[in-house]
Amino acid sequence: MVPFSDPSDPRPPLPEWVQQAYASLVDAADGPHGELTYEEAYAVLDDADAVSAEHSDSEYAVERLLKRGYLYEANGTLRITEPVESTDADDE
Repeated sequence: MVPFSDPSDPRPPLPEWVQQAYASLVDAADGPHGELTYEEAYAVLDDADAVSAEHSDSEYAVERLLKRGYLYEANGTLRITEPVESTDADDE
């Protein structure tokens, strides 16, 4: 999985439970580049051990993942992305 903490990113890393929420969504969508409706994503996260029983936490996790680019919205569905990792060749 792509690291959620990039040393060049001034934002704090995503909380562990949001990272686990992403992993749950990837599994539910059958891997990177899969898609889910918002309702499906919330249902997955509402049932996930990583997210509390509060539906608002599921909404928060989806919002954070959207803002960071781990999810994107297209035609009313959430799609899973896997951000490109930088390599040593990129630094040269």
